[in-house]
Amino acid sequence: VYKGFIDENLRPGLKAQSVAVKVLDLDGTQGHKEWLAEVILLGQLKHPHLVNLIGYCYEDEHRLLVYEYMERGSLENQLFKRYGPPLPWLTRLKIAVGTAKGLAFLHEEEKPVIYRDFKTSNILLDSAYKAKVSDFGLATDGPAEEETHVTTCVMGTEGYAAPEYVSTGHLTTMSDVFSFGVVLLELLTGRQSVDKTRPSREKNLVEWARPLLKDPHKLHGIMDPRIEGQYSTEGARKAAALAYQCLSSHPKSRPTMRNVVKGLQPLLHLTDIPIGPFVYIAPTQDNKEPTVQKIEEIYEKQFDEVKIEKKEDKSRIPRRKGRKHRRRVKPSRPRAMYSDTDLYRSLGSSLYSTKH
Repeated sequence: VYKGFIDENLRPGLKAQSVAVKVLDLDGTQGHKEWLAEVILLGQLKHPHLVNLIGYCYEDEHRLLVYEYMERGSLENQLFKRYGPPLPWLTRLKIAVGTAKGLAFLHEEEKPVIYRDFKTSNILLDSAYKAKVSDFGLATDGPAEEETHVTTCVMGTEGYAAPEYVSTGHLTTMSDVFSFGVVLLELLTGRQSVDKTRPSREKNLVEWARPLLKDPHKLHGIMDPRIEGQYSTEGARKAAALAYQCLSSHPKSRPTMRNVVKGLQPLLHLTDIPIGPFVYIAPTQDNKEPTVQKIEEIYEKQFDEVKIEKKEDKSRIPRRKGRKHRRRVKPSRPRAMYSDTDLYRSLGSSLYSTKH
């Protein structure tokens, strides 16, 4: 995939913009058939949470797809990156809701579309972390009204495919629901669906984590430790319960994607997110120097107030004679450490916007 640029003279009504150009490797895993499926599907389907296909090229052996450019890249890169701040809780929920809406749209078409390869690497994020489903090479039409499933060759990615699809080749919209449950579980835990570097019982995320999702006492232990407890307890519990349903081994026990959207959407508005330390460097409008002064001033003011209050409390307590008092040393605090919630309130960053 390459980054390019098109100007306003290319086609009437098309604005100048950056684009992503996907070059098909005919010797790779996806051939002309998959390329054509993507052109046909994305040429017909338009939705805020499906990546926009701008154009394509079909010349000799060359096959190109031109998409809108998504500045943040894939969810896989953002969620599992080794360096930099982790995705905040509200951003993870926003991504889950957006992709759920995209899948629900596909499933509710007059002729339902089964995506078949839903995973973090196929979810792209724009500058405001609005999520869009991409790569429709394996997407296929759903079963007709009188049919219960589509029988097809097993394709997809290990760790995301539904168990009934892997064992029988029977494909339904519920297969996508299972895959969504895996991604939701990755958002909750910060772990990849399959991680062969972990102990044997933890290599497969679903097998390890699903039994723990319904126990509120164990849920905290599997939540992504990098967000340091800065998430809504009620929201995490409800999201975990929804993931548990999506990951059911029985397709009929899974919710529809429309019901998944209805279950997740209200979680964006819960306010029981604790205020605690969270590292995030907010870029300025000209993208030169980080804007941390506002947040630092808030914390310094809060800290000064706490110091004064503690000093007054100490003055009221008489010291015991003959007893030495140890002076507690306050650990140093990084200058760019501040609250997820405070960042949202003070900077109003679109990173935390719930409107998309």
